[in-house]
Amino acid sequence: MANAIGTGVTVPDFRHVAHHSLFAMQLESNIFNAEELTLHMATIEVEVEINSTVDKVWEIVSDIDNEPRFWKGTKGVKNLSKEGNIIKREITIAFRDQKCLQEVKLEPKNRIEAKFTKGIINGEKIVLIIPNGENTILKTIWDIKLTGMMGMFTGMIKNHIKSGTEQAMRSIKEEIER
Repeated sequence: MANAIGTGVTVPDFRHVAHHSLFAMQLESNIFNAEELTLHMATIEVEVEINSTVDKVWEIVSDIDNEPRFWKGTKGVKNLSKEGNIIKREITIAFRDQKCLQEVKLEPKNRIEAKFTKGIINGEKIVLIIPNGENTILKTIWDIKLTGMMGMFTGMIKNHIKSGTEQAMRSIKEEIER
């Protein structure tokens, strides 16, 4: 331990410790545990019942090139490659026009799984199509966090993403039922 200059505060003294040994040290201050708080993902679930068949719902939601029409948080989509039911793409999100890379897996008439592979968002968005008698339940599940220093704002954006998802689901429902 050493005294911090001009403060009278005792702090860990790292001057004689090899830099690779610092990773093994346990620091007790909350400041050093702040990173742990940002590791939590924001989980969001929104569902809507649509008066239509699974086929019709799939026809609309599987047109992922048309995503910005319903999902206002997605400003643009650029497909990079397609191999079977896997599409790699770059999307531009409304948050500061940030670009993110995604790998989208289509499971016909069942689900769409979009994994964020690079950019400000880490995690995934899953859209499920669930038969419910003569109707269909459309359910979206987000499990994401912001990357890097923006990670501390993940909790703050959760309500914004949830609101945008609710709006998208209403728009999809209205499109299908009209």
